[in-house]
Amino acid sequence: MAPWRHRPAGRCILRPVCRYRRLGPTLQTHERMSIKSDRWIRRMATEHGMIEPYVDGQVRQADAQGNKVISYGVSSYGYDMRVAPEFRIFTNVLSAIVDPKNFDSRSFVEFEGDVCIVPPNCFALARSVEYFRIPRNVLTI
Repeated sequence: MAPWRHRPAGRCILRPVCRYRRLGPTLQTHERMSIKSDRWIRRMATEHGMIEPYVDGQVRQADAQGNKVISYGVSSYGYDMRVAPEFRIFTNVLSAIVDPKNFDSRSFVEFEGDVCIVPPNCFALARSVEYFRIPRNVLTI
């Protein structure tokens, strides 16, 4: 069935894209893909441990010196995660062939600190402070 249908007046109704999930040999369930609200995120984090450590609410406080910090925690339709002060900066100074399944460890520079400046033509990998247990039928961005 098409995701839209025509009404007699020439208008069309848009329906959300749906996905079918097989539950056993013959049973299928109809699942709608949608953006999850803060209520859903809150319930999954508290009841099922989806996010650890979980911060209920958005933290926007200043640090000890009075500088503002980037917010983190649950907000409307999302969770702002924090990045740990551990980084791996990839730099191709060796002009080696980059194989994403087999990185050369000499191409990485490990760095620890509160601020990471990424040089041109490089990228950095970071670890989150929070640990996420995302259900298989949920996509995160």
